[in-house]
Amino acid sequence: MKTAINELFGIEHPIIQGGMHYVGFAELASAVSNAGGLGIVTGLTSKTPELLTKEIVRCRDMTDKPFGVNLTFLPMLRSPPYFEYIAAIRECGVKIVETAGRSPEQYMPALKAAGIKVIHKCTSVRHSLKAQQIGCDAVCVDGFECGGHPGEDDIPNMILLPRAAEELTVPFVASGGMADARSLVAALALGASGINMGTRFVATREAPVHDNVKRAIVAATERDTRLVMRALRNTERVLTNKSVERLLEMEREKGRALRIDDILDEVAGVYPKVMIDGNVDAGAWSCGMVVGLITDVPTVKELIDRIVGDAERIIRRRLIGVLDGALAEEPAARAVF
Repeated sequence: MKTAINELFGIEHPIIQGGMHYVGFAELASAVSNAGGLGIVTGLTSKTPELLTKEIVRCRDMTDKPFGVNLTFLPMLRSPPYFEYIAAIRECGVKIVETAGRSPEQYMPALKAAGIKVIHKCTSVRHSLKAQQIGCDAVCVDGFECGGHPGEDDIPNMILLPRAAEELTVPFVASGGMADARSLVAALALGASGINMGTRFVATREAPVHDNVKRAIVAATERDTRLVMRALRNTERVLTNKSVERLLEMEREKGRALRIDDILDEVAGVYPKVMIDGNVDAGAWSCGMVVGLITDVPTVKELIDRIVGDAERIIRRRLIGVLDGALAEEPAARAVF
């Protein structure tokens, strides 16, 4: 299965593991890359550029395949030293960066001077076009279904992806709701050149998170995520738990008067408590609606091989079968569903 994303990043399969806080360590990124996808080390989980250098070196020791680094540009009173992080990425020889959050425009000259290919995560067509305009090599189009921050437009992928295909000239991948072969085939049909998966990769054996997190994802249904911080225009999709329901009650009480300080206990410093300590009720942590499609915890290789193999069967048997009028004669095609 060859697409523009395979060619751009030099990977075997058009499957990307998105950057995730306290998840995107070398163990997961290298496993994804070794399985033929594109693994991503999450840059800001490393508290300093020096620690990021060590994490990249660890990942390099675990794989000789391409992998990238995520840099999320956040609105903070005191921003991280992004140029120093970029210098660490450059000096380690990493040639792929996934950017997210605010526009990476001011950092593009430094990234491009280092020969780095940039894929920027966007939740709207207009932001995708801006990413294309400033020189991003590809875009990750993030639908309303996604875990984390879906933006404020609330456009699901069945609309967002074909609209992106109509407007963009750079290749793009689909993110949000991606979990299996059906996701990949649908994304390709809607104009994407591959998929980006976050939540699905958390529920793999190599993901360096507590087993409680993986069990919570497998146990959840598509109805178990919530949108928080809408009043702050910083909407985040998270897995529901006691802290999240308490947060939502506070949001209902405060209404438009809500301030970030009101909910700080439920959103600040949560990820180490959840991902490392396994306290899944510690606060709000990102999770996509795709949990409704996750029923097991395979190895990364098992997952990627299954996606690619089942995608080929869907295309060759089910879709071609529809054209040939032979679908009813191919019961094996039902197995992939």
